[in-house]
Amino acid sequence: MIDVTVVLVNDGYASTAIAPLEVFSSAGVLLNAFAGEAPEPRFRVQVASVDGRPVQSAHQLAVSPQTSIAEIEKTDLIVVSAIGLDVEAALAAHRPLLDWLRLWSDRGTGVAAACAGVSFLAEAGLLDGRRATTHWALAREFARRYPKVDWHPEAFITEDEGVYCGGGVYGVIDLSLYLVEKFCGHAVALDCARSMLVEMPRVNQAGFAVLPLTSRHDDSTIRKAEEWLHAHFATEVRLEALAAQLGMSPRNFERRFKTATGMKARSYLQALRIAAARRMLEEGARSVQQVSSAVGYDDVAYFRTLFKRHTALTPGAYRRRFGRDGAGLPAAAR
Repeated sequence: MIDVTVVLVNDGYASTAIAPLEVFSSAGVLLNAFAGEAPEPRFRVQVASVDGRPVQSAHQLAVSPQTSIAEIEKTDLIVVSAIGLDVEAALAAHRPLLDWLRLWSDRGTGVAAACAGVSFLAEAGLLDGRRATTHWALAREFARRYPKVDWHPEAFITEDEGVYCGGGVYGVIDLSLYLVEKFCGHAVALDCARSMLVEMPRVNQAGFAVLPLTSRHDDSTIRKAEEWLHAHFATEVRLEALAAQLGMSPRNFERRFKTATGMKARSYLQALRIAAARRMLEEGARSVQQVSSAVGYDDVAYFRTLFKRHTALTPGAYRRRFGRDGAGLPAAAR
């Protein structure tokens, strides 16, 4: 069982606490109930405030926690809810939260926030030198306020060494599902999303990019290679040219890529493409040929073989089982 702590803040958006609570609590539970099966909860969720007292949201909704942050004894993941637009006042009112976040992050606990709530992570220093995102309208101000952070406001979700950021207020649903997938796998996240009638995580605020889950490592050059592959996986990719672009020999590039990510570069590229294809099929793409071409494979027969190797299903069977039309859902959930 994975322990999650959702942190309430005063004058914030209550939905950014309630949505994670409901997503994590539904994983392994809600779809099972629809299907008449025993629940298999994946997360144990606690709701805390800084002092254990109820908080008042930005829209005058009172929300009561179960405990205070000081009383949390075990947690694998922390999700901080979003504040309102007065960042300065919110940070001043929640100073004890910053030390607490640093403490748990140093212990290896994942820390996440969305929208303006990302300012807590930045103020605590957890984002220095790391990729991060926030609501597009806050990006310029946050870039000025926190210049050590590698801001990517075009992204809905970022992940960097156990620190997770989301875009807008309702982007917290995307972030929560992303974390379900991170901790429990794609199938559990997909079941959770479909049982709640929401889409799988969007990862780009423009609605186009697809980023699979990333691994933790400190090789900044290989991280640049990953980012390049994320942006260009649908095109013809020559790994030798990418190595040269990064100032490495092909052999050294392969060695460092495998050391950093645990995968060969070619396998990583395939995983990127298959992840993109899966989401296209989940969203109702009808032509396997179009999907194949869209993710960089002109040879549809090879694409089918590769897709089945990764998922144990043909593209057509995967679409029938997991597609948006709900064919794979029990009758009660369609």
